[in-house]
Amino acid sequence: MKQLRLPSSLLAMILVFAFSSSLFADTAAQKLEKNSDKAVAKFVKQFKGAEKFINNASGYLVFPEITKAGFMLGGSYGEGVLRVNGQTQHYYSVTSASFGFQAGAQQHSMIIAFLSEASLKNFIASNGWEAGVDGTIAIADWGKSKDISSISYEKPIVAFIYGEKGLMGGLSLEGNKFQRIIPQ
Repeated sequence: MKQLRLPSSLLAMILVFAFSSSLFADTAAQKLEKNSDKAVAKFVKQFKGAEKFINNASGYLVFPEITKAGFMLGGSYGEGVLRVNGQTQHYYSVTSASFGFQAGAQQHSMIIAFLSEASLKNFIASNGWEAGVDGTIAIADWGKSKDISSISYEKPIVAFIYGEKGLMGGLSLEGNKFQRIIPQ
């Protein structure tokens, strides 16, 4: 019987790849970056003037997927990135809890644009920012045919919620808590 001999360099490579699946796996941060890129691309494709709008913003948060569910007692959670000049600066989570008449489950994407340097700096400097307490977020209401870069917003922070899947009544950002995270 003939014995198969592998060159030692080939054997070493096989061992390295066999025991380091992390060479091919994305980290949580990389996955969040990719999903955020897709969410921004969908936003830009779906709404006229969106690219110009976010490029003119001082910065923006992208939450590619926020899951909200409840029956009387509800909650939501999502993770996203803060981008300034198109570059990720920090990672954030958004959470909320609610009580009242509600039933269902829903997922959606959200972009929150900071239209002034002051609102962006206040958000970054905070350690746990709460909508309605630390600042007010206006929820944008627009039609698909309207150019969102031409709309005049009265608040320095504007949220765009899109890509809804599922059914859940009620929409409010009041009480949402934003916390800086390290993706795991």
